[in-house]
Amino acid sequence: MKTSTLLFTISAVAVLSLPSRAQESATATVTATIVAPIAISKDIDMNFGNVAVQSSTGGTVVMTPAGVRSTTGGVTLPTTTGNVAAASFTVSGVDGYTYSITLPTAAVTITNTGGNTMTVTAFTSSPSGQGTLTGGSETLTVGATLNVTAAQAPGTYVSATPFAVTVNYD
Repeated sequence: MKTSTLLFTISAVAVLSLPSRAQESATATVTATIVAPIAISKDIDMNFGNVAVQSSTGGTVVMTPAGVRSTTGGVTLPTTTGNVAAASFTVSGVDGYTYSITLPTAAVTITNTGGNTMTVTAFTSSPSGQGTLTGGSETLTVGATLNVTAAQAPGTYVSATPFAVTVNYD
């Protein structure tokens, strides 16, 4: 009996002195930051102003995002300019964030009360392609090209549907 007690004691001491293989764990926290959504609002509609065209030759009026007009072909700009303005938008969001700008790629049709049409194409913007929100906002201006046919009918032409400018955080 002494031998078995001694063996049991030696076995118990041997088992207790083996390195422990206990389970270990660590913890981590989870963080997420929701940023203010990017927003865009229209300030000023685009207006090409007064335009004259020859009866035999059409042309274009190109308006820069700064609102400066130039012509091609048989189109001229009368001295009385009318209301001339590039479209203007305010983009707002998180200060210092950059954003991408998407302009229309399809022609926008404008129509007068007589049903005559012209198209507006080649939209450009300032900033171009990408902007940066300084102080949480930035002004985005948009120009385009007005396509005028020969002997274009007089009248005020307006788009039935506004054109869309889209901004997204980068």
